[in-house]
Amino acid sequence: MTPPNRGSARIGLLVPFTNTNLEPDIALLAPVGVSIHAARLGGYDIDEIPDADQMAGLGASDIDEPLRLLNGVRPDVILYGCTSATLSHGVAFDRDLSAKVSAIGGAKTVTAAGALVAALTILSVKKIAFASPYVASLNDRAIAFLADSGFETVSRADYPVALDNYGQGQLSPDAVFDLGMRADCDAAQALVLSCTDMRSVETIARLETAIGKPVVTSNQAMMRVALNHLGLECPDAGFGCLLSDKGPS
Repeated sequence: MTPPNRGSARIGLLVPFTNTNLEPDIALLAPVGVSIHAARLGGYDIDEIPDADQMAGLGASDIDEPLRLLNGVRPDVILYGCTSATLSHGVAFDRDLSAKVSAIGGAKTVTAAGALVAALTILSVKKIAFASPYVASLNDRAIAFLADSGFETVSRADYPVALDNYGQGQLSPDAVFDLGMRADCDAAQALVLSCTDMRSVETIARLETAIGKPVVTSNQAMMRVALNHLGLECPDAGFGCLLSDKGPS
């Protein structure tokens, strides 16, 4: 008998080395039978505020060795688990990094930034509210990335203080909920919560009930796109509109 946590597919994660929430989120979101395997990424200074320059440095860092090790488990899909690392460079960089990762190991590749674009396309929305734990200058780059991908940010919420690498991951779900509520406005068709290390997944259902529109988070979006690549159904487990339609689009 095949154990319930393996057998259907393997998802590989490339995770920034201080990130503590991506792996738990993906484990929450994965359907029965999908196993999760991670390798960690360096390329940024643990003691510095993760601003646009720090995250651009992560995006440009050498990932060959962690990718080689991750490919040892022969993943079916690889998730590049830092939204800001690629959006800080722009759409072409994000697309090229995804292609590079796929070419090296042969697995389908999903970047967190690219997954936000794919998720909003699946939901057929164009106007969004945006929030993240990033500093304001990095939010500016995120909003520019989304604009270049065809989405207009009509409202946003910046976190009131600059958070370090651990501070982003330590925000409580209640704090994330409050941030999302501050970002929303009537003109927005969906709320985007960007950052793979923010505890957004736990707030999706509560926020969607409060604002009456879809909520898209980095980790939830990556899972939706990964399941599309794998041809697997979305588990309807209370993680929002994006994962409740019971199958790939």
